[in-house]
Amino acid sequence: MMKNKKILFWAIMGLVAVCLTIIAIKPTKLGLDLVGGSRLVLEAQTTATIPEIKQDMMDSLKFAIENRVNALGVSETVVQQTGEKRLLIEIPDISDPAKAKEFIGDTAELEFKKPVTVQGGNEGWASTGLTGKDLRKAAVATDQTGQYVVSLEFNDAGTKKFGDLTTQLVGKQMAIFFNNELQSAPVINERILGGRAQISGGSAGFAYEEAKKMVDLLNAGALPIPAKIIEENTVGPTLGADSIAKSKLAGMIGLGAVMIFMIMYYRVPGFIADIALIIYSIIVFAIFKIIPVTLTLAGIAGFILSIGMAVDANILIFERTKEELKSGRTLFTAINTGFDRAFTSIFDSNMTTIITCVILYMLGSSIVKGFALTLLIGVLVSMFSAITVTKNFMHLLFGTGQLKHPGWFGLKESDINTAYEASETKKEKARFGILD
Repeated sequence: MMKNKKILFWAIMGLVAVCLTIIAIKPTKLGLDLVGGSRLVLEAQTTATIPEIKQDMMDSLKFAIENRVNALGVSETVVQQTGEKRLLIEIPDISDPAKAKEFIGDTAELEFKKPVTVQGGNEGWASTGLTGKDLRKAAVATDQTGQYVVSLEFNDAGTKKFGDLTTQLVGKQMAIFFNNELQSAPVINERILGGRAQISGGSAGFAYEEAKKMVDLLNAGALPIPAKIIEENTVGPTLGADSIAKSKLAGMIGLGAVMIFMIMYYRVPGFIADIALIIYSIIVFAIFKIIPVTLTLAGIAGFILSIGMAVDANILIFERTKEELKSGRTLFTAINTGFDRAFTSIFDSNMTTIITCVILYMLGSSIVKGFALTLLIGVLVSMFSAITVTKNFMHLLFGTGQLKHPGWFGLKESDINTAYEASETKKEKARFGILD
């Protein structure tokens, strides 16, 4: 029995070591309110072919913008509609807001055209119907001369269209236009059925950054309707830095007060609870970095709230244990029964919080989701901390039989009622509050 407890103890210590390593090597992601970033307003534009902006068009535009923002590799971004034809976009921690503005608002119109004779006998280009919509993916590559090119791979429909076009245009040119600018117009020497093409960038070729930007835009997809950025703000981290400093101070004062109270009121179990609370904080913070969770002020509030719930779980356990000791049970029996009786209360209270967090995360805005996610993670880890870590430490310390005095639990000799012999309550009965 004690051997298993020791194995579990070292497993917990191993978990703590892994979490500390993760905390040390992985950076913490902070939200727009803490680290600053960019806030843009995008407005959909009407054209001759789109005289009216409809809601389904705005939904498509929002989806396309979200894809582009995700391609930037940032998280905790906000893309939400304001009014009938505007989108508010908030991007935290973007070191180059101009790049984000250019990336979000730029178009990505890829089109293949064939040569035609226009009015007056001049040569021109006509659309072939093969566009960026037929694209599966784009990538930066190099040609035989070492110049950067954009490699294109078409989907099934695009592969058929491209095969038919190259069959028709053998011995002729086929032009590639990107955002209505001619990029290259190679001569088709033979039909190409593999569904692959290259944009060479002409004799000068592409710079890597130029090819990469084109690839990112093509992979993000074209905007479904024209849109332009009408407002751009850079949000500084000044407010966030002040809030972080105050949050740290408040957290340290609150945590310190709770830890002192636990020791003064519960003595040795309170000290164990404090250690379990530190382990709880390390595990939660490591999970935040693994997911990763982008911390905003709302997210930090959720984390601090979950600390309070972790303390509540320990208090429930210790109060039940003290009741068992007062009823005359042996120390080891009282600890086991105390944990079993407290489990129902801990489970019920945490389950209601978990359900609430899930609903908030599914239906809430970005900030609410951050609060719900950090609180949810904290509650789940607090159950593990209270039921596993605290119980294991209690068994290791009191299971040896060296600590027997009720004063270790903050009780007096007169509090202990030894009028009857009590046996250990079965776990199934204790969870329903039934005592032997």
